[in-house]
Amino acid sequence: MTTAMSDDTYTFDNGAPDAVPQMHALESFLDPITTRRLARPVLRPGATCWEVGAGGGSMARRMARAVGDDGQVLATDIDPTHLVAEGNLHVRRHDVRTEPPPGDAFDLIHARLVLLHLPDRRRVLRTLTGALAPGGWLVVEEFDCTAPQRVLTAPTDDAAKLFAQVMDAMMGVLEDHGADLGWAQDVHTEMALAGLTDLDTITHSQSWPGGSTGTSLYETNSRQLEPDLLAAGVSPQQLNAFRRLLRDPGFAVMSYHFVSTRGRLPS
Repeated sequence: MTTAMSDDTYTFDNGAPDAVPQMHALESFLDPITTRRLARPVLRPGATCWEVGAGGGSMARRMARAVGDDGQVLATDIDPTHLVAEGNLHVRRHDVRTEPPPGDAFDLIHARLVLLHLPDRRRVLRTLTGALAPGGWLVVEEFDCTAPQRVLTAPTDDAAKLFAQVMDAMMGVLEDHGADLGWAQDVHTEMALAGLTDLDTITHSQSWPGGSTGTSLYETNSRQLEPDLLAAGVSPQQLNAFRRLLRDPGFAVMSYHFVSTRGRLPS
């Protein structure tokens, strides 16, 4: 999910110690949804594809298998540390915000949890649209972070309040780094304005019990953002209690709302 910013304002770092568990948690939750969204006719054998901000590369590998030997997948990231080129899967270091597209005739371009972090996200969306081949598909998937992560069960009312307090602080840190927490709600409209057709959007959310891969994402994020959270007034004691809560089987919360939007460039 690492995006293509050329400065150090992006919130997460592929080279950080917690990057791998973050990627694994996201892949476990999101890959099945994304795979369904990329099913035919969006992704087809022989297609030429671009995976933007490829992160750990799980979707790029799935795409490479789907397009077969006659297709090509290019996986790009500002830090491709976790990407491995093999066969029809190619890897390139690339900054989607400042560098031109690495091609102009892609049958599919996929960007997951990328554009919400970019201050110039609307311009980047149009850049991606311009790199599509006639009839090509753009699939943009984001978290809608304006929807509160609703606590379903908690050992105490104070525990539920603590969760909400720390999550509010996390959202504030993301905004301070330039993220638009409601961008997911705008993608469909922006794709229409960019001239894409056959648009459709889905939203997915599910319950995450304490100790699950899902709640581990919150814990990992709290470690990645710890300096900023402490600066925002969250105490070390509160962070430790928050992390213990996320491992408690008596705790459950609704996940982030994951919004997947896809559209096609007219032939």
